[in-house]
Amino acid sequence: KNKFKEKIMSRYCPICETNHEKFNSFGYNPREDALCRNCGSLERHRLSWLVIKDKIKNKDIANKNLLHIAPEKIFIEKFTNLFNENYLTADLYDKNAKIKMDITNIEYPEESFDYIYCSHVLEHIQDDKKAMRELNRVLKKDGWAILLVPIMTKGPTEEDHSINTPAERMKHYGHPDHVRNYGCDYKKRLEESGWEVEVIYAEDFLTTKEIELMGITKAAGEIYFCTKKR
Repeated sequence: KNKFKEKIMSRYCPICETNHEKFNSFGYNPREDALCRNCGSLERHRLSWLVIKDKIKNKDIANKNLLHIAPEKIFIEKFTNLFNENYLTADLYDKNAKIKMDITNIEYPEESFDYIYCSHVLEHIQDDKKAMRELNRVLKKDGWAILLVPIMTKGPTEEDHSINTPAERMKHYGHPDHVRNYGCDYKKRLEESGWEVEVIYAEDFLTTKEIELMGITKAAGEIYFCTKKR
């Protein structure tokens, strides 16, 4: 008999399609079992990818384009394969992005993009509502955007612009570069900026077993799937 038990692979990453015994810990205050050891995906990335795959399933995306704000490396290959030359990465500071873009002042005409993916960016931006309106402006009428932020409080969004040093932001917002803690009114903020918002939870389309297998814990949050108001 083999004395060594085979390792049980109890985690699966749907982005890089690999199995793991366990995911790695991650974060300023480390979360256990969060980071894929192979591609570096986190809970929200895995949930986002499943929603994106579902939204483009059976759709002709050959001539569709995607704007990816603050591009995460884990998605670049995936999105390049899907959209080829119609995939645009943009960032204010990242030199690896294809273009430099300030999302409070997007230098593209109205209705330039079919899809937009912007995850964990708005909490870094002072005038987030202006950014929300700009993203809305450049989206096509029949397009969609996924606009994710960390929801950090059960009450309304907390923001105080006098909190303006990395140390103070770390103390109040849990991150040296965040300018607010979004709360339960995030959906309303989007709606006030011209968006129709569908909030998608993992439980809406995944089984309990699938959620556990892919490590899509509460830290994944929910997906804010946004379309232009008709």
